[in-house]
Amino acid sequence: MKICYLADINSAHTHKWLNYFVEKGYDIHVISLGKGEYEGVTVHCLDVEDGVMKKASDKTKLEYLKKIKSVKELVKEIKPDILHAHYASSYGLLGALTNYHPYMISVWGSDVYDFPIKSPIHKFIIKYNLKKADYILSTSNVMKKETEKYTNKSIEVTPFGVDINKFTPKKVEKDEIVIGTIKTLEEKYGVQYLVKAFKEVKDRNKDLKLKLRIGGKGSQEQYLKSLSKELGIKDDVAFLGFVTPENVIKEFQSFDMAVFPSTLDSESFGVAAVEAEACGTPIIVSNVGGLMESTKPGVTSLVVNKGSVDELADKIDELVNNKELREEMGRAARKFVVDNYSLEDNFSYVDSIYKKVNLEK
Repeated sequence: MKICYLADINSAHTHKWLNYFVEKGYDIHVISLGKGEYEGVTVHCLDVEDGVMKKASDKTKLEYLKKIKSVKELVKEIKPDILHAHYASSYGLLGALTNYHPYMISVWGSDVYDFPIKSPIHKFIIKYNLKKADYILSTSNVMKKETEKYTNKSIEVTPFGVDINKFTPKKVEKDEIVIGTIKTLEEKYGVQYLVKAFKEVKDRNKDLKLKLRIGGKGSQEQYLKSLSKELGIKDDVAFLGFVTPENVIKEFQSFDMAVFPSTLDSESFGVAAVEAEACGTPIIVSNVGGLMESTKPGVTSLVVNKGSVDELADKIDELVNNKELREEMGRAARKFVVDNYSLEDNFSYVDSIYKKVNLEK
């Protein structure tokens, strides 16, 4: 089967799709706005500068529409069995304008949470793109519900799991209790609340050796470092910067608990939370969006109201002082991911959809 993805070739999420379906032996093509390559995949770059897509002006971003003729020609030349756009706005619009079928769209998050509420025109674009799609996929039920605001078509929920053979529990011997998170350091992800809560927990447990590890880069990095210094916990907070995929696994294995205090109601799915759970790590999450689906509250995770430092501190304190509970939740977390979010099982389901679509042509 020949699949053509309209997607960012440099996205780690795109890479997971490519890796799986290349290994299945499919002929995979990617039409990407930016430059890049991937082993075993034919990549067609549209040479749109990365900066263009990151600029604030939507008018500037629409520069990519000048590439529609090139996209149409490429799709006509490739003649894929399925054209599959990842992202309902930019790549979704390029795919919709090709008028090629069968056409599939995977919604990712901000494309259905943020983009359509910018203006009536943005809303029209999303509705148009989804109308042109023969099949629509969502990684979570909560995002499916959001997408249904803009289409009456059925939407398949295809969870975005993890490789349970790579993300595995591994006992790390240490004389400290490690609280950690790996997330983009932006205000909306609430890491500032974690830093403040960690300070509270430190003050409550002066006899314990507690450490906080924060992975990721973002505009709040310097603020968070200054905050740690201001709170007097600088020596106990490690900022890891960008964490490579290999080291993400090692970090989650070393955490005694992973904390994701997002303030985003539009949190589409908690991939990082699932990765941590696969490593047998108990989770603390805020009660937003897809985080409620990516964990099992009360079993694999403890839940707090978003933006509450006191609640966050209480839950961290609960796990800090109960090793048995941490271990019990960790075991349950691993089982939960194996049962629900195995990458192999999740992509196998997508593969069954591909085969069904191909037969219906």
